[in-house]
Amino acid sequence: MTIAIMQPYFFPYIGYWQLIKAVDVFVIYDDVNYINKGYVNRNNILVNGQKQLFTLELIGASQNKLINEIEVGHNQNKLIKTVSMSYKKAPYFSEIFPIIESILICDEKKLSKYLGNSLKIIAEYLNIKTTFIYSSDIVKDNALKGQEKIIDIAKQLKTGVYINSIGGQELYDRKVFAKNNLKLHFLNSKIQEYKQFNNDFIPNLSVIDLMMFAKDDDIQEILNKYTLI
Repeated sequence: MTIAIMQPYFFPYIGYWQLIKAVDVFVIYDDVNYINKGYVNRNNILVNGQKQLFTLELIGASQNKLINEIEVGHNQNKLIKTVSMSYKKAPYFSEIFPIIESILICDEKKLSKYLGNSLKIIAEYLNIKTTFIYSSDIVKDNALKGQEKIIDIAKQLKTGVYINSIGGQELYDRKVFAKNNLKLHFLNSKIQEYKQFNNDFIPNLSVIDLMMFAKDDDIQEILNKYTLI
């Protein structure tokens, strides 16, 4: 069994979905501290041909709180209007907009569960069969930090292979994982262009952008454009 462990992100970019697809179990890392100005509650979409932040309002957000201790705010209707205005002329708008709208109007108040719901719905649309688990539901040593906590979660799930995004190369040590009978791999995503209206291609936008512009076959091809190192 292979696993990945990541904080839940708000409509994350394609590399995040490649990581989800690459593993058997994806752990939604919700019992770690919220990070201000990260991607837990915001991402970038295409607005008038430019990259623009798209931010979910939160209640009580603080870097001193765990992600699963924070609640969702009240700006969902504004976000729905922004998506509608930005992508109404996109080729797959009529199919994708109802999915995005249903995610945004979800009445779940807890941020971690709200984001988890969005990940599961989009995974289903992308035909990703990965199992999702919340880290807060796993019995583990919560006093551990960094890679030691990741290793403990992996042990509790009885996996032998852990895959992380490429940015984790500075955080995780293969030798330490090997001592704990774990193989460590990093996923290196390859940028794959697709047509965005008639603009120059802007990479690494929210998955909303990819879904609005790319047909199913192209999305599946893009999901497989990565290497494990």
